[in-house]
Amino acid sequence: MYPGLRRAIPGKRGCCDATALVAVWRAARYARRLQRIRSFDVRRVTVRKSSVHGRCVFALQAIPAGQRIFEYRGEVTSWRRASARYRRSGVPGHTFIFGLADGRVIDGSVGGNSARWLNHSCRPNCEAIEDERGRVFIETLTDVMAGDELCIAYGLVIDDATTPELIADYACRCGAKRCTGSMLALASA
Repeated sequence: MYPGLRRAIPGKRGCCDATALVAVWRAARYARRLQRIRSFDVRRVTVRKSSVHGRCVFALQAIPAGQRIFEYRGEVTSWRRASARYRRSGVPGHTFIFGLADGRVIDGSVGGNSARWLNHSCRPNCEAIEDERGRVFIETLTDVMAGDELCIAYGLVIDDATTPELIADYACRCGAKRCTGSMLALASA
């Protein structure tokens, strides 16, 4: 029960006037705010400038393998709408679109969280897991030390013909020993 709920409903049982509803709403908002503040005490990741590309997510503390770090959040929409929004933005190199199994996408540029800043690596230390409801969670594959950059393998699939310009647009900069040189998914033969 939310703090302040008993005070919000005066004497009569079943009484539900506007003042009581506002008080209940404020109490619920206060409880959510407290929960958010408490969750900051155990923040495990932060976003800052990356040596690989732009900004990235970094571990603030050691995180063991198999730990769920956060959910990839954003607007769930169609590919068509998300790519039209991306073209209109005019910001090349920052695509926050995450494809779902049912054909929809999560557009992290609208209502997204820090998960949108995960960079690609050919040797990722995290992976994206989609659940049955179409929610995507980021989990660690290996033990991550404080200060490590969190990365996933993008595995991008392009419908257009592969051109040198397109390959250059999706060049990998991870620096791994066995880097494939591309963020594109390897063609399966």
